[in-house]
Amino acid sequence: MKTKVYNLQGKEAGELELSDTVFGVKVKPSVVHEVFVAQMNNTREPWADTKNRGEVQGGGKKPWPQKGTGRARHGSIRSPIWKGGGVAFGPLSIRNYKTKINKQTRALATKMSLADKVQSGAFWVVENFDFAEPKTKLFVSFLKTMPVKQHSFIILTDGKSANVVKMTNNIPKVTTLRAEDISVMDLVNTQAVIASVAAVKKLETRLG
Repeated sequence: MKTKVYNLQGKEAGELELSDTVFGVKVKPSVVHEVFVAQMNNTREPWADTKNRGEVQGGGKKPWPQKGTGRARHGSIRSPIWKGGGVAFGPLSIRNYKTKINKQTRALATKMSLADKVQSGAFWVVENFDFAEPKTKLFVSFLKTMPVKQHSFIILTDGKSANVVKMTNNIPKVTTLRAEDISVMDLVNTQAVIASVAAVKKLETRLG
């Protein structure tokens, strides 16, 4: 499978052979969905926390006598049926949302997500990101020259690139990642990927 390679002026500069074992796999939405949900769960924090009737303050004294008042009998105002009382079966901050993901399944889902981007024309390759200087306006100009129709992008670099990160930090809907850090959640939540040739090779080495 071949794809076009562009330069920083948005012009075609050649072609690159993509590995079929990474970018040509058959896409199975059920596998991608399974890994996506697991990764979302693993980023979830249990903030909600309620108190049961033994943890709320007050209510040590019986609110009124058991008999003779004509009202229903109650033993404590901390009961869940009272306003301000404890909560029965409420959410607790000790809940664990972590979901185990099989390593091979995660890698397969990543390849499927990349293959889907290639098949839908949302995977773009450039020679490199060697701009003259790390200026945001240069990267914005580069995006405008590229023949892309998408509006949100993942920029994949070969290893950590402080210059590219600096250039893209202030651009809405543009995220810069190392090729080895890409995940299914990143790919599903972004419309297109722009990768350097070296980043593509890193992906093929990691997933191939």
